[in-house]
Amino acid sequence: MLVTETLLPAPRPADAPPQRRGGVLAVGLVLGGALSVQFGSALAALLFPRTGVAGAVTLRLTISAVLLLVVCRPRLRGYDRSAWLAAGAFGLALAGMNSLFYQAIERIPLGPTVTLEVLGPLALSVFTARRLASWCWAGLALAGVALLGQGGFDRLNPAGVAFAFGAGAMWAAYIVLSARVGGRFPGADGLALALTLAALVTLPLGIVDGGAVLLDPQVLALGTALAVLASGLPYTLELLALRRMPTATFAVLMSLGPAIATLAGWLVLRQALTLLECAAIVLVIAASIGAVRVRAAAAAPPARQ
Repeated sequence: MLVTETLLPAPRPADAPPQRRGGVLAVGLVLGGALSVQFGSALAALLFPRTGVAGAVTLRLTISAVLLLVVCRPRLRGYDRSAWLAAGAFGLALAGMNSLFYQAIERIPLGPTVTLEVLGPLALSVFTARRLASWCWAGLALAGVALLGQGGFDRLNPAGVAFAFGAGAMWAAYIVLSARVGGRFPGADGLALALTLAALVTLPLGIVDGGAVLLDPQVLALGTALAVLASGLPYTLELLALRRMPTATFAVLMSLGPAIATLAGWLVLRQALTLLECAAIVLVIAASIGAVRVRAAAAAPPARQ
């Protein structure tokens, strides 16, 4: 979730020779990053009984921000008002996205949460592609959501569903704002500053929710593991992968997030899903992959005659 569009390198030329070993390594890096994110989310759910949801959010964002500030050491001078406004909005989107997502996974299983959350970026992709095929894939995604509801959204907890949708909307905002921040700040400086603001915004609620428990050495160790698993490690792996594969291929692999989240929820949190819910998740994944491919085709330059 932390990769911004502006950090993506230009795709390799179409006539570049295939690099099989590099391609296999890149796929492994992407899947490793996705596993890290989703198992990190499962770890966060295990922290909730001790820190509360807001406390876990604060731990993740604060430790992630400190680590990124140490690594990036962003400069604070030389930026105009629009740059700071973009970074501020980006930080608020990060705070909202993480807070709503963690509120959701406290109430509903991890797999359905990520499935509903991914509808935010999917909707953004459909609207920006402006193609009939994109709307067809959107229809398939809605069919998946309807199928997910056949098991009963009351079983999933209506508040959890609403939080997951809200997290998806914040994820879409994050994608849009990341492009603006990346164009105004060098490297990951904008992300470091936005994470710092997100940590400060969530800190008061986190302290109220977690209290002195947040300073417990064991909790701090778990919080550090959460920050590394959910932010630091996947961010690094995704950047390494993007140097070895086209961005469209990367986006297709990232669409597997709901399936990986379902696996993490089952293995770590013992969250079993019905066959109907699994089928719904598969439909949303297929819709995400289809929408990504349509957008990539729309962005590709016309073939030379």
